[in-house]
Amino acid sequence: MAVWHAPGRINLIGEHTDYNDGFVLPMALPMGCTTSVEDADDGWSVVSAQASGTVTVAPSGLADREQVPEWATYVLGALWLLHDDGVDVPPLLISVDSDVPTGAGLSSSAALVCSVVCALDEHLGLGLDPSGLLSLSRRVENDAVGAPTGGMDQLVSLRGEVGHALFCDMRDLTSEAVPFEPAANGLTLLVVDTRAPHRLVDGEYAARRRGCEEAARLLGVRALRDVTDADEAVSRLDDEELQRYVRHVVTEDARVLAAVEVLRAGRIDALGPLFTASHASMRDDFRITVPDVDTAAETLLAAGALGSRMTGGGFGGCVIGLVPSDGVNAAGEAVRRAFADAGHGEPALFTAEAAAGARAVTGL
Repeated sequence: MAVWHAPGRINLIGEHTDYNDGFVLPMALPMGCTTSVEDADDGWSVVSAQASGTVTVAPSGLADREQVPEWATYVLGALWLLHDDGVDVPPLLISVDSDVPTGAGLSSSAALVCSVVCALDEHLGLGLDPSGLLSLSRRVENDAVGAPTGGMDQLVSLRGEVGHALFCDMRDLTSEAVPFEPAANGLTLLVVDTRAPHRLVDGEYAARRRGCEEAARLLGVRALRDVTDADEAVSRLDDEELQRYVRHVVTEDARVLAAVEVLRAGRIDALGPLFTASHASMRDDFRITVPDVDTAAETLLAAGALGSRMTGGGFGGCVIGLVPSDGVNAAGEAVRRAFADAGHGEPALFTAEAAAGARAVTGL
């Protein structure tokens, strides 16, 4: 039996830049998904601590897959793809257990997929190298599930490091661990889970990806990452929506690069204004925030955060704030009051530190 744990993630900055071949700066979370894989007598069976019953299917490829609960496609997807790749996958029982909140923009899906892929790699002796693990994990979400994610989530879930954010170039998939330890500077990363629904398979995310690809085509570049002057590029486009998309992606890439520089220089407090500018760009240009998210970001700033921003694909999910450690409780209470006054649901709040990426679980 193989047992692996893979984490969820928080993206510190760099939203919707990943599928534009751009730059991102996520970190792995302590919370994640643990997957065990063992031999079975017949078929492929999947059980989850978060769902009732057992899902069992006959071994097959993507074209022959039957209707299964959505969560199970994230597990069975790797098996379907391996089958189509010519791997003789025997009957298996796969058990998963996650403590990453679903729908919060913390990439519970990547935690699930990466833990499954790593456990399958060990149990079946596939011998996948880091690039192979990343490729299979991305294919599960893109091809088996149908979520048009850009690869950042799987990258950090596999490669995250304790006390570091992961600076990723999404064109060549290289990464660099950059120190990120707010506590050493009297700061805390406070996370507000707004509990507003967040679904990447829905049309809004896909529409923005298509819009960015169309803008790149009109501008004559491989991807929006290759645009260096946002104002000049916007002046060449007639479509107001595409103009906004370009302005967000180009300026967001610049903010990621600036964030990496301040962290390398040990100036973590300088992240604050970059966080806040990123949120404004997501709200006004990319238009992916919702009232709950904006309330959380604005309240954290008013309560003393150095900066705040939504994290994740948008339309709900979590907001992060870089808050002086002695003001965390007060900031949290301010958010709760603001949500109650605005008629939003009760938020969940927690603090986060950068954790390790996927790893084998021993001693069971």
